[in-house]
Amino acid sequence: MADKRVILVTGVAGYWGSRVAKQLSLEKDLHIVGIDKTEPPDGIENLDFIQADIRSRLLTDLLEAEKVDTVFHLHFLEQAGPSEQAFDINVMGTTNLFAACAKAGVSKIIFRSSTSVYGARPDNSAFLTEDSPLRGSRHYGYIRDLLEIEAFVNGFRRQSPETKVVVLRFANIVGPTADSPMIRFLNLHKPIVLLGFDPLLQLIQEDDVVAALVYSLKSEIAGIYNIAADGIVPLSKALRLVRKRPIRIFHPFAYKGFELLGSVHGRPLAYMPIELDYLRYSWIGDLRKMQEDLGFQPLYLADETLREFAGQKSSEDEDEQESNLYDDERLHDLIERRRRAKELASNGDPRE
Repeated sequence: MADKRVILVTGVAGYWGSRVAKQLSLEKDLHIVGIDKTEPPDGIENLDFIQADIRSRLLTDLLEAEKVDTVFHLHFLEQAGPSEQAFDINVMGTTNLFAACAKAGVSKIIFRSSTSVYGARPDNSAFLTEDSPLRGSRHYGYIRDLLEIEAFVNGFRRQSPETKVVVLRFANIVGPTADSPMIRFLNLHKPIVLLGFDPLLQLIQEDDVVAALVYSLKSEIAGIYNIAADGIVPLSKALRLVRKRPIRIFHPFAYKGFELLGSVHGRPLAYMPIELDYLRYSWIGDLRKMQEDLGFQPLYLADETLREFAGQKSSEDEDEQESNLYDDERLHDLIERRRRAKELASNGDPRE
């Protein structure tokens, strides 16, 4: 173990922390340390688990004692409603962790963020670069916390240039096992859409999220990167691909309705997985830095990500002819994805 690079994963008991730790544990030259307040799920071989809170004042001592080289910061509570507990863990925990990393001489920190921090605005440019202003809505707790974290990280990068920081802003995450605002929206029996609006969406498949996080460890480049699959899908097409028939509501009525729900129950907008602005306007991240500087390319396309999701959620009484059509489409997607994976492997892709 003495000659192994020590990687610490926060939130290792959570979905993203456990998946990343499991993938990293396959690397022979890495020693994986996972921290969380609860024990992680079984199945992560060679994981060195330490029960700890990222808000602990002893975090610097822990990082120094373990000689941690890189930290994957994946401990994040993704709650729609504003929550003081989530803010304390997400924002205060992150500031404590980053400060401890700087004091302990950690070389690199990798953080999972979201393109939702750009905000869904009518005056958004067609493609939002990583330098675009962050105008995300603060009505939803997790977006508010991400905005606070990114503001802190921006200052941290200036004050601690010796620590490499990688911020991956992922598009809407979709997949059969993950939990995300977009997945919760697509799982609604009758999703609400706004009459007269059909925003463009970017997506990323859950396996590609893990691949991008692990890939960023092997890359020497630091900075902020938008991460999304190739292809931009209108909301109407996304709902057709997952075979959902939405309820269309005139937008002033929708906004007023959710405002009234919030005033009655004290949790504004907590009844929709995605805030209404994000169902009204587009927020599309520019992917040139991902492709040219980071050198990462997701395996899944946007369309096939949705088809796979629809296939996992298909009902037993689905029409046979429609089912066969979707099976053929998914098989076509699988063949193309395997072809792209072989091309990446032949070109020396670091994931292989």
